[in-house]
Amino acid sequence: MILPYPKDALHKAMLYRLLIGLLDAKDVAREIFFKGGTCAAMLEWLDRFSIDLDFDLSRNADRPKLKRLLKRIFNANGFRVAEEAKNELYFILKYQAPPGTRNNLKLSIIDLPVRANVYQPQYLSDIARFAVCQTVETMFANKLIAVTDRFKKYHTIAGRDIYDIHYFFTQGYGYNQEVITERTGVSPAVYLRELSEFIRQKITERIISEDLSYLLPPTKFQVARRTLKSEVLIFLQSAKSHAPLIQQA
Repeated sequence: MILPYPKDALHKAMLYRLLIGLLDAKDVAREIFFKGGTCAAMLEWLDRFSIDLDFDLSRNADRPKLKRLLKRIFNANGFRVAEEAKNELYFILKYQAPPGTRNNLKLSIIDLPVRANVYQPQYLSDIARFAVCQTVETMFANKLIAVTDRFKKYHTIAGRDIYDIHYFFTQGYGYNQEVITERTGVSPAVYLRELSEFIRQKITERIISEDLSYLLPPTKFQVARRTLKSEVLIFLQSAKSHAPLIQQA
């Protein structure tokens, strides 16, 4: 995973420390499936910095037991729980850092079963560990949905979602169409049309800049800030023309 600025080295180290702790605890590792920007960046599917850890939860996981195990891992690795959700495995963790620098990270383990999601073991060379991860096609499909889903649930927009979609398209990755149909209830073509309209109306240069300025090196950020929206709309227009119009049974 890239490091845009030297000041982010501590955060990257703490992110990896926590991830190693999770994967080395077998009772935890078997219940969580790695996903999101950090996963993609560590597998070289994405070329930006990422600051959080995101997982899917296995269907039959014992959540109270898992929460107890997680807190042991936090304590053993020098993290303090600053915030946690009552009914979800969601934590804001603090670690020691110099004044005025980043000193917390988010761990999210989502209990949202999606039958169409596909996972496979992957080797994370940065930390010399294996993890069960979403496939790139599954990750791409969920990222396409994240743009509108985040807005519906939290009324927020993440510029990094747009960047990730753009990068996945430029690399020629396919997306899992069944994930889109299962999660949205409409065909891929219909959803991609809705997504295009959402991006056209809601995404601004300010949104892109606020989210990406600390995740990309300065030169790459300046290019993305100017061209990201228009290029993503071009990619989506092409994808719509090749996507199924009818929901698959």
